[in-house]
Amino acid sequence: MGNDVLEVDGAELYYEVRGRGPALLMISGAGGDAGYYTDVARALADAFTVITYDRRGNSRSTGRSADPMDLAQQASDARALIEGPAGGRALVFGNSGGAIIGLTLAALHPDVMAGLIAHEPPAVNVLPDGDPARAFFVDMTALYAEGGAPAAGRRFAETTRGEGTYRWPGDLWKRFLGNQDHLFGAEWPGFAAFRPDEAALRAVPFPVVLGAGAEDRGTYYALPSIEIACRIGAPWAEFPGIHMEFLRNPAVFAAALRVLATQLSCREGRVPAEWS
Repeated sequence: MGNDVLEVDGAELYYEVRGRGPALLMISGAGGDAGYYTDVARALADAFTVITYDRRGNSRSTGRSADPMDLAQQASDARALIEGPAGGRALVFGNSGGAIIGLTLAALHPDVMAGLIAHEPPAVNVLPDGDPARAFFVDMTALYAEGGAPAAGRRFAETTRGEGTYRWPGDLWKRFLGNQDHLFGAEWPGFAAFRPDEAALRAVPFPVVLGAGAEDRGTYYALPSIEIACRIGAPWAEFPGIHMEFLRNPAVFAAALRVLATQLSCREGRVPAEWS
């Protein structure tokens, strides 16, 4: 593994690179840390060049600000990583808020992408009017204003199925706790306001797949993936496990992601050099 820092507009992004083969950029959600994907990246490094990173303002990256971050900035950072360490073009996987960033990247910068796998984007604004889940981000904003990051973080975990049933790596958990004010104070407004650009997503020249975990049926963060897939005419896939199965059972999650990522990377009979 190699790690480095990429200078972008107003920040330095910490990133890690593993393996060889087609480039796969993995975008994390809340907490924005490369450590979410460490074990999955190791498992896929025999077939992909896997790039993981700490998103702007999170963990080992700089650029933290009290001002709200817009998703265009997040997408611009991802594009910079593709143009730099990823070699100019990459398949992108994003989970949760990272899936929202992936969808934004696809709409704004399709020229650098070979495909997108968006896993459980919590895009509650696509749910039907009157669905109580649409109030999730508003309710969490109010809770953060009243009780700060500890109260908001506890409630966030309570709404995420499976959290508390497994242990996070200690270093990742420590960094996550240090990122909570940035999450709820600066990143939250962008995630809360997100609506997918359906016309742009229907027009992209690469495959887009939405997906959700088998144990997350009916949750506010899994159902939007189905709705978005229907709206843009994209396939939908069921992944194993829960929202963060890549932490609870990375070997199982990596096996599922390997199949789908390989399929998207090898369209029309083209296969990586490792297989040729």
